[in-house]
Amino acid sequence: MKIAVVGATGMVGKVMLKVLAERNFPVTELIPVASERSIGKEIYFKNKSYKVVGLKEAVSMSPNVALFSAGGSASLEWAPKFAEVGTTVIDNSSAWRMDQDKKLVVPEINANQLSKNDKIIANPNCSTIQMVMVLAPLHEKYKIKRIVVSTYQSISGTGIKAVKQLENELAGIKGEMAYPYPIHKNALPHCDVFENNGYTKEEMKLVRETQKILNDKTIAVTATAVRIPTSGGHSESVNIEFENDFEVKDIRVLLNETEGVTVQDNPDINVYPMPIYAHGKDDVFVGRIRRDESQPNSLNLWIVSDNLRKGAATNTIQIAEYLVNNSLV
Repeated sequence: MKIAVVGATGMVGKVMLKVLAERNFPVTELIPVASERSIGKEIYFKNKSYKVVGLKEAVSMSPNVALFSAGGSASLEWAPKFAEVGTTVIDNSSAWRMDQDKKLVVPEINANQLSKNDKIIANPNCSTIQMVMVLAPLHEKYKIKRIVVSTYQSISGTGIKAVKQLENELAGIKGEMAYPYPIHKNALPHCDVFENNGYTKEEMKLVRETQKILNDKTIAVTATAVRIPTSGGHSESVNIEFENDFEVKDIRVLLNETEGVTVQDNPDINVYPMPIYAHGKDDVFVGRIRRDESQPNSLNLWIVSDNLRKGAATNTIQIAEYLVNNSLV
């Protein structure tokens, strides 16, 4: 099982290597891949040293699976080249997510759609993954009409440049800015670039990807995405209107029984999800479960997850595990 990790020296790539080792994924040959400036560097995986190679050399090695986290332009150019030599690509960028011929997969929800013919598989956006993990069982039972989501996202989702900006600000150092404003002691309603409708790309990902993963374009979604000065973990305030009424106790039971979801919901003793507790974990955490008393059949939730793990690396590797376990690669 030859596995290429494309973007192996980046934030998500490093977490992918860590998760591959933790989950004991059956790697017989690892191919770490990065941009030209990183070629020849050494990375360590399971106490062994590997030299980083370029994309062209990696394609010539015909890996069974390529885990991509190298940005949209690299994915658009190179994913088809890997696919041509028989490699199954699982891509973390937004490049293929809304392509009608490509599957957008959260394994617990829709991995059963995958086949041997899927050579480029899209990994959803981090904020979408954690939300749909909770929404999927609720939609199946009560049918979702409308979602209003406000996110409180770690600046790690922007990348290493934003993390460095925050570190510099905390240390009182002037340095390169990922944002036009300070991150420290601030909240930036500016995740990704603004589109013509006034929403950011991150906000529209929550709309479009949710409908695609849940396979229901009738679900109305509106989003506001905000960066906050946390170094890891995304949080979301989610208001859901259902077609059918519910009992809050039944919602708790249903979510407690959902694979990959952990309910943390006891305000009496201050138990609720927070990024500081989600850090380094693969589950999606949900709490503050309460009826919206202003609107019929409506519910409020607070959802938190480690954006570099379940929001990126872990979900990608879970897709690869499904492919291997079902002989699809």
